[in-house]
Amino acid sequence: MSAMVPYISKLPNVQTTIFTTVGNLARTHGAIDLSQGFPNFEADPQLISLVSKAMREGHNQYAPMHGYYGLRAAISKKIYNQHNHLYDVEKEITVTVGATQAIFTAITAFIRPGDEVIVIKPAYDCYEPAIEVNGGIPVPLQLNKNGYIIDWDVFKQKITPRTKMVIINTPHNPSGRIFTKKDMLTLQEILKPTNIILLSDEVYEHIVFDGQQHESACRFHDLVQRSIVCASFGKTFHVTGWKIGYCAAPAKLMQEFRKTHQFAVFCVDHPKQRALSTYLNSEENYLKLNSFYEQKRNYFLKGLSGTNFKFTPTEGTYFQLLDYSNISDEGDEGFAKRLITEHGVACIPISSFNMKHRDDKMLRFCFAKKKETLSKALEILSRF
Repeated sequence: MSAMVPYISKLPNVQTTIFTTVGNLARTHGAIDLSQGFPNFEADPQLISLVSKAMREGHNQYAPMHGYYGLRAAISKKIYNQHNHLYDVEKEITVTVGATQAIFTAITAFIRPGDEVIVIKPAYDCYEPAIEVNGGIPVPLQLNKNGYIIDWDVFKQKITPRTKMVIINTPHNPSGRIFTKKDMLTLQEILKPTNIILLSDEVYEHIVFDGQQHESACRFHDLVQRSIVCASFGKTFHVTGWKIGYCAAPAKLMQEFRKTHQFAVFCVDHPKQRALSTYLNSEENYLKLNSFYEQKRNYFLKGLSGTNFKFTPTEGTYFQLLDYSNISDEGDEGFAKRLITEHGVACIPISSFNMKHRDDKMLRFCFAKKKETLSKALEILSRF
């Protein structure tokens, strides 16, 4: 037997994710899965047809490294119509293998060993490993559970001469809150005298409720000059398995981003880019999402109105937090696992997103599901 090659892990603290753990448990017990953030309904048949058409027409070889021009032009137009900022099609937009690749590439392109990156917690679990594998140091800013509002004075205290990047996520997963215009203006004012890069994760950009506005980083004059904005067609068009997204940034930042991007994936699925370039021509295809998901949120919450779960209606994303502290004193991971094994509903415990696994007695439920799926889950949850 040959000796094992010795190595030192670059991510020694990364274990199996809570998503994998919960997903496996849900499948084993046949539970209704409201844990992971993917819809269980089909995409628009028109979009599927457009992909097939692109394949039949022969668009099956490599796309340009930075993305099919027609799609980048459609993205530029969409952003301008929504946020009144015009990105240069050639120099400032890149199509990516989903938002996760865009985020990883942005961090890899700019973070060196010893650089600090401020991460707002609870945070999606791809940020910190990407920082650490590049030798960076995550600097967590933990929000409290009462509204998950940012204390900007505490934020300012986190900035040091080694701070290279700040990561924000709006609408925010898992809390569902959105950054207000006041939040973004405050962030802009704090960062203005610095050279800090802003990485803005905006994958739920078209899922905002109650008439509120998604305040993209590109809407603000100084922020846009330092921002890499990442987005996801998978989230927007119910095709998370396609793994296709984009990022937009000023030319100087995008030039560095592409240096890393070309050696990570080179390019993205060509026929899907062609299809999306056509599909984006109709604004209705993404502007209708707000009302579509708001109806699902309202249906889900109405079904919980007589229970001992406490909640504040989510402002954006297709996730809803439920506070179960009136039901049990059990830790959230234990309660979530028991909800699967004894009751047949899967969700995500929020301690997985918090600093030092702080337990807020909060669970995250995904309501991007068919009505019959939500009805079955509500029938079980209403017993609480």
